[in-house]
Amino acid sequence: MATITAVDTVDIRFPTSRELDGSDAMNPDPDYSAAYVVLRTDDPAVPDGHGFTFTIGRGNDVVCAAIGALAPLVIGTDVDALCADLGEFGRRLTHDSQFRWLGPEKGVMHLAAAGILNAAWDLAGKRAGKPVWRLLAEMTPEQLVDLVDWRYLTDALTPDEALDLLRDKVSGRSERAAQLLAGGYPAYTTSPGWLGYSDDKVVRLAKQAVADGFGQIKLKVGADLDDDLRRFAAARAAVGPDLPIAVDANQRWDVPAAIEWMAALAPFKPYWIEEPTSPDDVLGHAAIRRAVAPTLVATGEHVHNRVMFKQLLQAQAVDIVQIDAARVGGVNENVAILLLAAKFEVPVCPHAGGVGLCELVRHLSMFDYVAVSGSLTGRVIEYVDHLHEHFVDPAVIDRGRYVPPAVPGFSTEIKPESIARYRYPDGPAWR
Repeated sequence: MATITAVDTVDIRFPTSRELDGSDAMNPDPDYSAAYVVLRTDDPAVPDGHGFTFTIGRGNDVVCAAIGALAPLVIGTDVDALCADLGEFGRRLTHDSQFRWLGPEKGVMHLAAAGILNAAWDLAGKRAGKPVWRLLAEMTPEQLVDLVDWRYLTDALTPDEALDLLRDKVSGRSERAAQLLAGGYPAYTTSPGWLGYSDDKVVRLAKQAVADGFGQIKLKVGADLDDDLRRFAAARAAVGPDLPIAVDANQRWDVPAAIEWMAALAPFKPYWIEEPTSPDDVLGHAAIRRAVAPTLVATGEHVHNRVMFKQLLQAQAVDIVQIDAARVGGVNENVAILLLAAKFEVPVCPHAGGVGLCELVRHLSMFDYVAVSGSLTGRVIEYVDHLHEHFVDPAVIDRGRYVPPAVPGFSTEIKPESIARYRYPDGPAWR
């Protein structure tokens, strides 16, 4: 019988601020980082589970400390029991009577729970010999419903309704999985759009994105309107009048400012406006959505749990749901959010602009297509061409589409040499 004997954490940071990769109106100097966690077992025949939570630099050590605080809830867990009931394991982390006071289910403790749960899913996938998207997509509807913490959700979606949704898609699972393997999952790229890039670099990268087969790009906006108008005009001229260009304000605006700013950008046909205001402002998102149509409203990168997503959907405040593989409580809570989005018939286009997020969210979107929504209409996964070389199973793009991962696990494992180099503060990249 294998058990978990240790929960190791590492503070890993990449100095992306030096080239302004990842820069936006609210985060001008990010250092893409991972609060990295490894679940160690006492059986050499049982693989370790690797996971992480994404941050952008300072505070990454705080998340690592929070993971360490949760470790006593994990050490000693039987691996067979964990893999057989990942729903119970998730609820153990998020329902602890004393840690809940620090949330509940938000903030640093929820980020820490996500890192551990992602590692648990990596362990379960490796143990089953399957990538996590396949592991999820081959579960029965009953098993999937058991993953979800239904507390606070049943006024919008009940377990019985979720079972009906999932059972309705069972018959086409194998065909949709085959379609993914043959053609991949559509992607869009944010690589041309970082706010710190020069206009020439924006134009060059936008043209390259089209040549590489991407059917959509995204630009960061919100710091200076004149700069946004100039950059958007240059990008639109580079890609032509019809390619969708989304824009992302990263929570920069109050509601009236968002409406005014988007009216000024409207001549360039923005496809969606992402995070136009505070992610907690449900009614503000609804007001913006009414005002800026036909531009769509997207949010979710910083929405901290399933309850907030429920309210955004109930209030008809978003056109696009953006899940994040490390923001909420890991895979389990993202399954809940995918089910909510399916109930409200709102497409899911994950956030992936950060180290390792492209690697993770492709599993969630592919599972969604095969077993939950059964649709690719209006759905794309973000792609950013940074830092993939550090992963054992990196995301692969072919002609603007994500190639389904085939390696068992959750694609979360970072190469040992990268951990050694970028470990903060003592790795060579930081010394």
